[in-house]
Amino acid sequence: MGEAKSASVVGTFGRVLECWDRQNRDYVAIKVVRSICRYRDAAMVEVDVLEHLAKNDKDASHFVQIRNWFDYHNHICIVFERLGPSLFDFPKGNKYCPFPVDLVREFGRQLLESVAYMHDSRLIHTDLKPENILLVSSEYVKLPDRKRSFSDETHFRCLPKSSAIKLIDFGSTAFYNQNHSSIVSTRHYRAPEIILGHWESYALFSLSKIGTSSHSGEALFQNHENLEHLVMMERVFGPLPEHMIRRANRGAEKYFRRGSRLNWPEGAVSRESIRAVKKLGRLKV
Repeated sequence: MGEAKSASVVGTFGRVLECWDRQNRDYVAIKVVRSICRYRDAAMVEVDVLEHLAKNDKDASHFVQIRNWFDYHNHICIVFERLGPSLFDFPKGNKYCPFPVDLVREFGRQLLESVAYMHDSRLIHTDLKPENILLVSSEYVKLPDRKRSFSDETHFRCLPKSSAIKLIDFGSTAFYNQNHSSIVSTRHYRAPEIILGHWESYALFSLSKIGTSSHSGEALFQNHENLEHLVMMERVFGPLPEHMIRRANRGAEKYFRRGSRLNWPEGAVSRESIRAVKKLGRLKV
């Protein structure tokens, strides 16, 4: 089909290669999945979901486009359109300068449309995070950064030329009518509903954290285990709703004592964890 370029992204599942399609004379991205049963199964889920979305989303504006797929020596290879950097990688290459609030608002609008469209299709992404949201274009503009300019030295910041984004990585997508894994989504963007063992509109929580991290330049909750994560949420947002606590499954009961009170700091795994929680302040609205 084509030839691989040197650019690639390595992940747990395998790697993504930037390739030149000699037949269509265009660059593509090929996701080469490791020859492990669970990764192959996830890859086929991703193919099914993307083909379903492409068939129903006529303008293909919300999600990465799948061009083709094939099995090469037991590796599932999925051919995608080539997109730009993720909302994680772009700030990383820009000295972690946060995105302006107007741009974050535009990202949020597109993500809400994407999630709403998936929910209308009875699909749940389950792993919404900046790494899985790609800018459509790699082009950017360089502007003076007055906040970081001192004396006569001028500092610059990069901003995307286009605000268009697309969702990627549908290998863990779940259908509404199937049994869900008890733990989904990457920890830093995991909603309290998931930790407590029940599913509601947790995608909205993940999107709010993505927006916060895009505007601040850092992840809101840098945590390492579930109790610490819940305490951090209470520290920033206030107490967890009673109805949410009442619906917690048996596995989550250990996080509480005396009804709705979290078992903190007694349940902390380390002093570092306690100090990390104390650094957080209440969200100002």
